[in-house]
Amino acid sequence: MAQYKMILDLDTGIDDALAIAYALATPECDLIGIVSSYGNVLVERAAQNSLNLLEMLGHPEVPVFKGLAHSSTTDSFEVMPISAQIHGVNGVGEVEVKKAARPVETMSGVDFFIQAAHKYKENLIIVPTGPLTNLAAAIQKDPAIVDLIGNVTLMGGALTVPGNVTPATEANINQDPVAADVVFRSNLNLTMVGLDVTTRTLLTTKETQTWRDLKTVAGEKYADIVDYYIDAYKVTSPHLGGCALHDPLAVAVAVEPDLVSTLSLNMKVETEGPTVGRTIGDQTRINEPALHTKAAVNVDKKRFLTEFMEKLTQLFQAN
Repeated sequence: MAQYKMILDLDTGIDDALAIAYALATPECDLIGIVSSYGNVLVERAAQNSLNLLEMLGHPEVPVFKGLAHSSTTDSFEVMPISAQIHGVNGVGEVEVKKAARPVETMSGVDFFIQAAHKYKENLIIVPTGPLTNLAAAIQKDPAIVDLIGNVTLMGGALTVPGNVTPATEANINQDPVAADVVFRSNLNLTMVGLDVTTRTLLTTKETQTWRDLKTVAGEKYADIVDYYIDAYKVTSPHLGGCALHDPLAVAVAVEPDLVSTLSLNMKVETEGPTVGRTIGDQTRINEPALHTKAAVNVDKKRFLTEFMEKLTQLFQAN
């Protein structure tokens, strides 16, 4: 039995799809549920994408919960054109994945976080790879979970490099800076896996061809999905030479923290002014020990990419 129980909080686009596959292929943790969020797509589409991918990958037992549909400071949400460009309107590169027959769970994603925290305590890992609206809402509904959850490893933010929405702001944090600030200022054991490290872990068509050559449904579908992502990166970030493995890196770091080197830092998210959404050290806690929050600043990219390809290729070979 795996030591850790993992919940993914996904706005299921392409790198989120890779995060699902990585979590399923990681023996150190049991994926006990996925909470859907908004961002790359609307929350309903994110939930359906997760259901479809889980079924294709042979894991229809993993429940999917609907999270909140918009940020904590707005009344609605519309997908940004850049998100549709990078992930496709359907979130998975316009690739058709067979629709799962089962529905989303009736319990809310926020309540699932709370229930799991009380049940699994220090063995629970939460990996948010979209906005932090759901986790902040759970903290505000039941503050006790902050001291129960073993670890939160999030994909988001940028400390030592520019953002990808504004010079100061990364996309996931930008969706709901107020919620992100609640999470960052809490006493959760938190590791930020931001653009500082995720843009160093890159995939190319050489790797997707490996999956295509398997001639399995999952291998061919994922190759098609990620090739769309790679083509989008040629337009948005041609200097990288591949697509960034943002979300699966966060999953990997959650179970193998030594994949990255980190800086211990009491952090905040700026919620107003010209740099709203910036993830930065909190000057009001500069002289307090940084006991809970770390920011990844370097990554063993060769080791991660090797493990990534081994795990996903094995998973796709069986499906």
